[in-house]
Amino acid sequence: MTERFLNPHQARQRPPTTYEDLLGDTIERAYAAGIHDLPGLVQSLNDSGLASPTGAPWTEANYREAMAALAA
Repeated sequence: MTERFLNPHQARQRPPTTYEDLLGDTIERAYAAGIHDLPGLVQSLNDSGLASPTGAPWTEANYREAMAALAA
């Protein structure tokens, strides 16, 4: 059997921005703290002080929009 290799950045078109790095770190800290639901994640993002991409507080709606934009 051939061993498979997974490069987690194989679909990346560019390096992440500083904001994207901070957002990822903040989400990882929330997961590590046991937060796995969207309302809790949104609250954790707001508690962290990291604003949404528009500068507004995080909501479930703008979190979904931001994740969809990052995935495009």
